[in-house]
This record gives sequence, structure tokens and C-alpha cells, in this order.
Amino acid sequence: MTATLPRSAFRAFVPYPDAAVPHAPHGPLAGLTFAVKDIFDVAGYPTGCGNPHLLALSGIKTAHAPVVDALLRAGATFVGKTYTEELAFSMTGKNAHFGTPLNGAAPDRVCGGSSSGSASAVSNRLADFALGTDTGGSVRAPASHCGLIGLRPTHARVSLDGCMPLAPGFDTCGWFARDLDTFARVGDVLLGDDTATLPAKPDLILPSDLLEELDAPVADAFAAVLARVKPQFAGVTDARIMAPSIDALSSAFRHLQGYDAWRSLGATIDEHDLQLGPGVKERIAWSREITDAQRDAAERVRAAFRDALLTRVGTTGVIAMPTMPDTAPRVSDTDEALDAYRSRAIRMLCASGLSGCPQLSLPLMRIDGAPLGFSLVGPPGSDRALIAFARGLMD
Repeated sequence: MTATLPRSAFRAFVPYPDAAVPHAPHGPLAGLTFAVKDIFDVAGYPTGCGNPHLLALSGIKTAHAPVVDALLRAGATFVGKTYTEELAFSMTGKNAHFGTPLNGAAPDRVCGGSSSGSASAVSNRLADFALGTDTGGSVRAPASHCGLIGLRPTHARVSLDGCMPLAPGFDTCGWFARDLDTFARVGDVLLGDDTATLPAKPDLILPSDLLEELDAPVADAFAAVLARVKPQFAGVTDARIMAPSIDALSSAFRHLQGYDAWRSLGATIDEHDLQLGPGVKERIAWSREITDAQRDAAERVRAAFRDALLTRVGTTGVIAMPTMPDTAPRVSDTDEALDAYRSRAIRMLCASGLSGCPQLSLPLMRIDGAPLGFSLVGPPGSDRALIAFARGLMD
């Protein structure tokens, strides 16, 4: 497909004029190409954040974000900045101003957002790997939808300097790749040393409360993969991890994310009267109204959940679950259907966000020809061990 279509046809890359971005001639990532979500600074380019006003206000950046600089110093070749959903505050991949990137694994379906352009670039083989961010699921969702490997790292493990903040209490820097060898090489550069280890055969934790919410086709696909990978684990435990309830935790996540988002972006939105697209406009308006008391109540829910989950996982446990509640919605789905899917997804995705645990999505499931991710959630600081353990599952 890439050989017969111009790069613009994939709607993955923002069409900025090319600027020279030198890289080291040698290093652990030499020979690999990478793309960068357009909320990270790259010297010689603006940072548009998926919004025309912010693009106009950006100016040309004179320094790379540290994470971009690290990749260039490791020898990787920069090939462009990728579209993001507006303000990185959505989960479908559609941008009202700039369009919808093409899903290389399922062209009639959305990539998922907000790192949609990065997932499109990798799934369409326009880059070997690509940077994204994950606040509420914006690496994990596109990885699942586009048949890629994607990681939401342990919170605060990878630098977000030189990156647009959305909700700093949840923002993380992740990346996509098609194969585990490439993915691990990038992780070796970005993650540093683990602060937690995993045994060769970790304990498998199945989150029964989350799994009970799955539709039959997803439950069947998950069970089939689980049967194949169970020998890689020491033992299996069923546990209801989402205390006090999935409803309470997804609500706490939404309030905490919204509270942070308004404080990160609200002044700029008001000062410049940013014209926001559908969905993002309503989420920002809702976020504006969140009170300190609501934030404090949600923070108490988060703290209790995090303590309980970290106790449950300990130093030897790994949670396994589908990354998303279903395969990617179709591009033709209504805004109402997409919003309903986003709400279902948050119920699954909020566990890692609220706990700060790393979550690795692997392309191990397919339903009706469309990919669906199989996720591993490990103890904080076990990111590289989680990637290493995934080799056995991918094989």
C-alpha cells in the first residue's frame, strides 16, 4: 500500500515544510526511522497540538524535547511530526480540523486517539516506531486498534519536558512499534534501569470485575489467548481489583483528568478563544466546572485504589486483560457511538492511570479481521521486565 500511495494519503503526518533534524551516525537505534506526535517540540518545527490557534501561536521551536533528543543521539532518523487529536483530549483519532489518519491494520476503522497519527505512521510502515502520549489511553487504544505494540510507562518514568501538558497527574510518554525487537531497543534508550523486577514466571492476576464487562466475542478471544500463555505464569488468581467499584474509579479518573486539563489549558483557551471541535469542546466545558472539593474526593478514591492495587500486584504479579473493550469503531460510526465507546474504554483503561502502573499492549487478538490488544499490567518500575517477559507471549 505504501508503495502506491503518496505519504499524504495516509493523513498520518502534519504537512510541515521539511527542516533538517540531524541525528548521530551510530548508536543503538541506528537504521531506524521514527515519527513524533505533534505535541512534542522538534527544533525547526512548530508544535501545533492538533489545534489551528495553537499552531499559529507556536512559533518555530529551537530545541528538541529531551525524549526526541535522546532518540536522535541514539542514531534514529526523524521522518516527521504526526497528527494528534485536538489538545490530545480524545480517544477516537478524529480531528475536526485536520481529518482522520488511516489505520494500516483496518482501514475502515479509526486508529484511536489521541496519538492517532503516530499509530497510523507505524501501522502503514511509514516509520519504524513513533512517539505518542498516554493520559487516558492515547497509546494503549491506538496500539490495540492498529495491531501494534504500545506501552503506557510507569508514571513519570519518561521525560515530558518540551511536551504540551494535558493532565500532568496522568500524562505519560509512550511509543509504538510493529515488532518487539524494535520496541525493546527504544525502551532501552528511553526507560533507563528498572526499579522493580519480575520473576521469570510471574503470578497471573485476572481482574474478574473488568472481565465480567466484556462482550462474548472479546471474552472468547481473550480466553483463547489466555489458554495459550498460561504456562508462562507461575499461577493464576481471580481478583476483583476495581475497588470500590468500576463506576467510582472511572468517575474519579474523569474528574481528576478534567481538573488538571482545565488548569493546564484553560487560560490559553479563554485568552485566545480557541475554537474547539465536537467532543473536545464539551469535555473542556465540563472540565471547567470541576470544583476543588470534587477533585479532593476523587483524589481520595485514587489513593485508596492505588494502595490496594499495588498490594495486590506486589513484586511478582502481572494483571492480564484486553486493552480495550472491543475492536476499533468504524470511521463511519456516529459521534454518539464513538463517545459511548470512549466511556466504556475509560472503565478499563483507568486502572493503570490511577495506579501509575505500566501497561503493555500486545497485538495478540483479532476479531472479524480487526486487531485487539492483550495487555499486561505490572508493578511500577517494571517496564523493561514487562517488555522482556512479553517475548515469551509473542512467540
